[in-house]
Parts: sequence; C-alpha cells; structure tokens
Amino acid sequence: MTIYKSFPYQILFLLCVGVSLFANYELTFAVWSLTLLLTVKRKYSFTLVQYNVIFLIILSIAIVSTFFSTTTLFLVIRDFTYLVKPILGLLVGYQLCRFSSKLALKVLVYTGLAISVMHLVMLSFTVIEFKTISVNLLREHGGYFSDYEIYVLIILIFYEDLKLEISKNQRILFLAIIGLSSFLYLARTNLIQFIILYVGLKGYLSFNKKSLKVILSVFLATIIGYTAIVYINPKREGKGIQAFLYKIKIAPQEAFKTKIDKDDWKDFNDNYRSFENIIAVNQVSAKGVRAVFFGEGLGSTLNLGRKIWTNDHENVQYIPIAHNAYMTVFLKSGLLGVLFLLFFLVILYRQRKSEIESVQAINYLLVGTSVFLIISNWVFLGLYLKLDNKSIIIGFLIAVREVIIKEHISQKRIENEH
Repeated sequence: MTIYKSFPYQILFLLCVGVSLFANYELTFAVWSLTLLLTVKRKYSFTLVQYNVIFLIILSIAIVSTFFSTTTLFLVIRDFTYLVKPILGLLVGYQLCRFSSKLALKVLVYTGLAISVMHLVMLSFTVIEFKTISVNLLREHGGYFSDYEIYVLIILIFYEDLKLEISKNQRILFLAIIGLSSFLYLARTNLIQFIILYVGLKGYLSFNKKSLKVILSVFLATIIGYTAIVYINPKREGKGIQAFLYKIKIAPQEAFKTKIDKDDWKDFNDNYRSFENIIAVNQVSAKGVRAVFFGEGLGSTLNLGRKIWTNDHENVQYIPIAHNAYMTVFLKSGLLGVLFLLFFLVILYRQRKSEIESVQAINYLLVGTSVFLIISNWVFLGLYLKLDNKSIIIGFLIAVREVIIKEHISQKRIENEH
C-alpha cells in the first residue's frame, strides 16, 4: 500500500533528476517548479530553511544591484531562474523524500540505475551510428558527466552504513551497470567526486590524526598518478583513454592560468575556464567599488570580446554565466554574494555527530558533498549549473536523515514504555 501511494512521487523524482541531464534549462525549471507546487509541505526543517536563506540572500543582493544597471526584462528573468535553482532543488528533493520516506534510499538507487541504463543505450546508439569510440563524440551525445550516478555508487558501496536493504545479487548488478556508465563519462570531476565522497564516508574528512594521514596519502597518490600521466605525455588529438588522460594532464592549469593567448586556439580552448575568470575579474573591477562588492545584478553578462561556439550549439560573445560559480556569483552579487556562497559550504561541512549509524553516514556524505562543491563551484558552477541535480540530492538526504531520527526516537519511546 505504501509503495502504491508513493509511486507517483517516485516518478516525479525520476523526472526531476532525469530532466536536468538534458540541455534544456527551460524544461528543467518548469518540471522542478511544477513538482514544487504539487508537493509543497506545511513544515520544513531549520537546516533546510537555513540553506535556502543563504541562496535567497545571494539572489536578493543581485536583485538590488539590478537597479544600478541597464539591462532587459528577458535577461533579468533568465538570471532570476538561474540563481533560484539551488533553492528549487533543495525544496524539491526534501519534499519528494517526505512522500517516499519508507523507500527513500531505494528511490535514489533505482533512479540512478534508470539513468545509467539510458546513458549506456545512448552510447551504444552513438557507437553504432558513427562507428567510433571517440571520447569527444561519446561525451557530446551521451553526456559530459553525472554527479548523480557517483552518489548512487557511493550509496551502494556503503549500503551497510546507510542501512540500505538490497540483496547481494542486486547490489553487484547495480554496481556493475552504474559503475560502467559512470566510467564511460570519462569525466575528471566525477573521478575527483568519487574519491572525495569515498574518503568522506570513511569519516576521514573530519580533522584528526588518522584523517590527516589518509588525506596526505591520497594527496601523495594523486601527485604520483599525475606525474605518471605527464611522463606518458598523452596528446591533445589522441583518442579513447588517451584523450581522457590529456584532459587530466592539463587540469591543474586549465582553471587557474592567469595569462592566455586568445589568438592561439589550442591555448584558448584548453584554458577557456581561466579565460572566463580573467574576463569576469577585469570587467567587474572596471565598474567600480560598488560592482566589486555587490555585483552588476541580474541581466549582467560577460563580454568575451569574440564569438565562441558553445556546447548548446550557439555562437555567442556575451554569456550570462561562467563555468566558475564563484565568478558567476561575483558578477551578479559581488564579493558579498561570494562570501555567502562560501558560508553555505562551511555550514554544510559542519555536520553534527550522531550515535545513529545511518544518520552519521548521511552526515559524512553531506560533509563530502561540501568538500566536493569547493571544486565543483570552480569548474562546473556547482549547484547553479543548468544540468546539476546535487541540490535535489542534498534536500533529499536532509529529509532522509529527519525520517530516520524520528523513527529512532519513536522506537526508543516504545522500548522505554515496555
């Protein structure tokens, strides 16, 4: 009976996560907004409200700054939907979990399985149609990354800690399918995400002597691995795994380079994220102290100084958002907005310890998420990315934790009465 009642909400969850993987933000915003209205709750936890207030403040600063700029209504509305996205995601994830609380983790896992199967099917059709295993072509048609599938992998690996009820054969099958799908994205950030979340679930992201040793060991292994890749020296024009290794090789400078020759197409393409950052800092700084502290407001754009071809198959010179969430918030809400974004990461990291094993595992997962968001914000817009669904996952996990705690308290009360 419970499954029957919650089934429509499980489908809604699949739609909300699945639609965000397509390059159509208007559709994503519509599905999330409709879901929010259909599942609105009377009460919300203090934690969820606290997270949402932070993003609401960032949005409010941008709204106020808009009155000091010249723009169009269309651009203002577009930016409003971009900056409200984390708020929508947190609420949608929280609300949908409350309707499927008995099956919460299974809903997460089965949704990940469905996405993985769809990804593998798309890759199969791409290989058959183009008769190639080109990394760039596979990623263009199958997707560039999937944070969601990495979360599901981690949940399946730590299923005992999270008290996920699943058979051994199912778990092995799901790990194989989702693991293969995740690997075939050949995404550097997903690899980093997996390592961070894995270390986080082990409890090693909390500062103590043991965690420091583990973190240093991971850091050393990363340096050794990177050194080996540099020694192999994969080429830019390489195919298959070599193309992936080349992207790893250039990763340290790609998002942090301070000087770029925009007339050298290789230098420009390989370090485009850094180019956006340079443009953002120079443009906002040129507008004066007010813009630096409070941003240029909704509707502001970055002038790249030349037209570029985007993944959305458009030739553009003015872009509303950069790959870097810190720079995007800096453009819209200034340094004040960036400080609130960093504050969110701090309070997301500071999870309380719990005596309930599954609750502590969820806390560790949220701690790992906060650490990963430091990197995700820098290279992939974090929770603001049009394709991102981590805000839904965070909201969902907060609700799962509340349900577990409530059930634990009820169980303790029953035991004490007897």
